[in-house]
Amino acid sequence: MKICVAGAAGAFGRKHLDALAKIDEVEVTSVVGGGPDDIDAFAAERGIPHATKDLAESLARDDVEAVILATPTQIHAAQAIQCMKAGKHVLVEIPMADNLADSREVVKVQQETGKTAMAGHVRRFNPSHQWIHNKIKAGEIKVLQMDVQTYFFRRSNLNALGEPRTWTDHLLWHHACHTVDLFQYQTGEAASEAMGVQGPVHPELGITMDMGIVMKVPSGALCTLSLSFNNDGPLGTYFRYICDNGTYIARYDDLFDGKEEQIDLSGVAVSNNGIELIDREFVSAIGEGREPNGSVAQCLPAMETLDKIEKSFQS
Repeated sequence: MKICVAGAAGAFGRKHLDALAKIDEVEVTSVVGGGPDDIDAFAAERGIPHATKDLAESLARDDVEAVILATPTQIHAAQAIQCMKAGKHVLVEIPMADNLADSREVVKVQQETGKTAMAGHVRRFNPSHQWIHNKIKAGEIKVLQMDVQTYFFRRSNLNALGEPRTWTDHLLWHHACHTVDLFQYQTGEAASEAMGVQGPVHPELGITMDMGIVMKVPSGALCTLSLSFNNDGPLGTYFRYICDNGTYIARYDDLFDGKEEQIDLSGVAVSNNGIELIDREFVSAIGEGREPNGSVAQCLPAMETLDKIEKSFQS
């Protein structure tokens, strides 16, 4: 599988390149950079034969079969559509778009072109959440409530590497998207009720820095989600699953029970790296000609719920 990574020099572009290097049947043949990147030097350092700052140039190449988009959120939908219309399969980092209309258009183009299109909803693939999902599918546990905290300290426009960003992140359409999709994935239901409140908009970044969200699915399971860019403390996302048979706490790729005893996740997946697992699913789905877990169609209900939450801010 010959793959192009767009946004390769950014924080998550590098994570995808590292993950792809562990998959035997993959070759990265092209990388696409953004405005400030020295993408040619970056490609040379990693031994990648082609580099450009024009996605269309990579899409025109015969040695590019699929594209991973780790580019700014605001251009995800347009670039995903561009890739599919050029005949390429695409994995677009979360979120597939920053509004519902563009999300629906991405799904529409996937259906028209028949190309494999996947959204980077990595929480479906983290071994900690896979372990929970397997227990749910086996009928051993049922989620009653999820309590989630997504906390960062980001009062300046920096990426996960602490480097300056050319775009602004968003608590709702990016960070809340992880939890909204995971809650609906684990319960197997779309939220029948969803609402949120948000704090003041940052005068320079132009985004809200604090947010609270509550959701409920028809079976009665609840989810409460707190998000902040103002948290000067432990960073990341922490998930508490309160179930009918036990409580579980997921911290990225680690899982603990309610008494803080770690659960052995060996054997859940071939890797403990969620990014590697989502890339493996993308490559396998293309090779097998099947719909991937996390296809844009499967992830559309999360975007519909985010739209509902955004409208609740306005009311």
